[in-house]
Amino acid sequence: MKHWISRTALAMSAAALCATSLSAMAQATSTGAGQAWPAKQPIKFVAVFPPGGSVDQVARILAVPLSQQLGQNIIVENKGGASGSIGTAAVAAAPADGYTFAVVFDTHGVNPTLIPGLPFDTRKDLAPVSLIGTSPMVLATFAASEYKSFADVVAAAKAKKNVNYGSIGSGSLGHLAMALLGKSGNIDWQHVPYKGGGPLMTDAVAGHVPLSIASVFVTKPHIDSGRLRPLAVTTSKRSPDLPNVPTVAESGFAGFDAPAWWAILAPAKTPPEVLKRMNEEVNKALKNPEIAKKLSAQGIDIVGGSSDSARVFIDKQIDTWAKVVKDNGIKAD
Repeated sequence: MKHWISRTALAMSAAALCATSLSAMAQATSTGAGQAWPAKQPIKFVAVFPPGGSVDQVARILAVPLSQQLGQNIIVENKGGASGSIGTAAVAAAPADGYTFAVVFDTHGVNPTLIPGLPFDTRKDLAPVSLIGTSPMVLATFAASEYKSFADVVAAAKAKKNVNYGSIGSGSLGHLAMALLGKSGNIDWQHVPYKGGGPLMTDAVAGHVPLSIASVFVTKPHIDSGRLRPLAVTTSKRSPDLPNVPTVAESGFAGFDAPAWWAILAPAKTPPEVLKRMNEEVNKALKNPEIAKKLSAQGIDIVGGSSDSARVFIDKQIDTWAKVVKDNGIKAD
């Protein structure tokens, strides 16, 4: 009888040890090399645009708290070109071990249609980690302009007056948003593409182009100085940075929503437990008041949330802008 109890106790101890080990394995995110993630090596954030832009700023703002929270250095590497697709391709082809992530911009939702022959499948080769935030585009005009409201612009275009607007380039979100508005409202306005926000703002404040559409971050300094007059924002809700500026939806285009956005992605086969942990840590960082303040200074309205909600959002962006590109025959610069 004593012998039977001893063997039973031994079996129970072994079972308990096994359960404890399995629990520990579930809690310690392993990348297969015997070390809990992210102990193996520094993590790389590939900012898919050059230094100085909003993608670079977002990556560097988040790298600091995430390094502290994860106990591992995060290195930001800029790999710009082809509207962010070069850096994104590098991440899609990287080892799916949890040590390489992409910080992308709204062009990620346009590139699959706008750039033929991408070396990766946007939906299949990349896994969303988190939607960082969104920001409206601002339709603005120079201080001495005849346009006092977005309704004035629409009326002029419908009266067959020559209405020109500038964006940061062909295929940019501003270009696509105006193309979508034109199609839905049967409005004919002419696009003037610029090579980035700097040249666009130079001509916009001087009145060389009557209308400009660009991000809050690019436009607001010139609004604050009185050199530009904001007419509408492209998101479904008013911007906290420009609370007195109506949305396009309020101005007669119900349901219109065209946000700029930033997100973190990983190679598609990255272990689910790594994606889950990184998502949790990103959400934690986004709730940090200091980080929220820095992102807000970039004109970003923080979103966060689950990886699944990020995927739904990005898929919708891809579908929306694919139709606009095809319907309007838009080509990249």
